[in-house]
Amino acid sequence: MILKQDITRISKLLSFALRHKPVDLNIHLDENGWTDVSILLQRLVEKGENINIDILKYVVATNEKQRFAFNSDETKIRANQGHSVSVQLEYAPQQPPKFLYHGTIKKFMPFILKDGLQKMKRHHVHLTNDIATATKVAERRGKAVILIINAGQMFLKAHNFYLSDNGVWLTTAVPPEFITRLP
Repeated sequence: MILKQDITRISKLLSFALRHKPVDLNIHLDENGWTDVSILLQRLVEKGENINIDILKYVVATNEKQRFAFNSDETKIRANQGHSVSVQLEYAPQQPPKFLYHGTIKKFMPFILKDGLQKMKRHHVHLTNDIATATKVAERRGKAVILIINAGQMFLKAHNFYLSDNGVWLTTAVPPEFITRLP
């Protein structure tokens, strides 16, 4: 039986390696962010993790945010979004809902109101179609401030949106004129 804290630790380790620093596990991500499952498992065991393919599948399947995906024959794995390393996730542009949401905290509001939402070190700004998710994301850093993004208007002005495999909406930036604060 695998403990909840072990699942959380493994998930964080995977997130870091598959999104930000594959070199820490001595793995290679291909241009689309995929890495070989057998090599990943070997590197995790070498790092002292008691993990096998069944545990890896369980961590992927039960991850609350569905951060990871296997390819069709489960020989490769990748993070669905949130990369700071260079990858091409191959998501096709899609028309977003009229409104999307982004959770942040008060201290970032002056910058957001001036410059909009920026991707910073990641590939995209992350948005959601539900207020509860935006709130949960923001509350990791403090008291949540929920922003309403007029994605429909952005789309009409030729801003591209992508929908990741785990339901996160992605765009390269959100200019301030498309942002309002949820009262």
